[in-house]
Amino acid sequence: MKIKITELKVLVNKALTKYGYTEEESKIISEVLMYAQLRGNNQGIVKLIGKGIPKDPTAGDIKTIKETKLSTLLDGSHNQGMVVMKKAVEIVTTKAKEHGFGIVGINNTATSTGAIGYFARQIAKENLVGFVMAGSPPTVNFHGSYEAIFGTNPIAIGIPTDGEPIVLDMATSTMAYFGLIEAKTAGRSIPEGIAYDSEGNLTTDPAQAMDGAIRPFDKSYKGASLSLMVDILTGPLIAASYVGISPEKGWGNLIYAIDPSMLVDIKDFNVQVTELAAKVKATKKMPDVEEIFMPGEKGDRLTNQHLDNGDIEVEDNLLSELKKVAEQQ
Repeated sequence: MKIKITELKVLVNKALTKYGYTEEESKIISEVLMYAQLRGNNQGIVKLIGKGIPKDPTAGDIKTIKETKLSTLLDGSHNQGMVVMKKAVEIVTTKAKEHGFGIVGINNTATSTGAIGYFARQIAKENLVGFVMAGSPPTVNFHGSYEAIFGTNPIAIGIPTDGEPIVLDMATSTMAYFGLIEAKTAGRSIPEGIAYDSEGNLTTDPAQAMDGAIRPFDKSYKGASLSLMVDILTGPLIAASYVGISPEKGWGNLIYAIDPSMLVDIKDFNVQVTELAAKVKATKKMPDVEEIFMPGEKGDRLTNQHLDNGDIEVEDNLLSELKKVAEQQ
């Protein structure tokens, strides 16, 4: 069903108010959710249905646990992940601009940090190279097993250019967990070969996959090993939960930023990255390929199309569930 973007934003903000967020918190979360939705990313409004992302009643002030000239470790104090991430990006950007490099760890947050490409893009727009990683509850198996042990453990990297940043934003699993929720809500199957049920059988049923495990993105030891590394960097390194151990510490994020001018002239860097991207896009195409895209380019284009049209297509059941949350008394 098509809906005006302005109307969708109203529903999102109403839902966030129902979940107990302040106006300032709702603005932050809404912006990240809409960023994902406009790009066709499954980290969007689907987060507001079902159990949703209600504000933790124990949420307190975000605290600095440890700090140096280059680093900060934040205790999210049970605040929503996107709210804490915004603060972390502000800190890491300031440190990188002042000292050439900055790194921030986050633990003890409540619920997902959303489309982390949003935050990597914010860093890249400051002419910095941004890295963002997110841990999450066990939903993904390690190679050779069918037991869920890792989170979907996404990685995002933002690179500045002469124009829009190049932004890689990928789960280290074949599908993000909220992709399963989207499929279940829409009553559709998931692709073959991407998930196991609880007995280790491959399944196309999203509900069975939720009880089982999503596979690593390349279905091999390489993807599984990358997921392992993200679990280490968003768990033990920042005193957050990992592989289901110490869930009371919350799920963690690691953010770091590099100022290219530590090594080269920033203008030269941006020009050369732009040239590099142009050369890649101009490479010889396979017969069934019309255009070669940079990471994030399709999402940028889709966002612009939606903004130009002023509306967006939202799956009927998903929109219906969102309206229920927004309009509940």
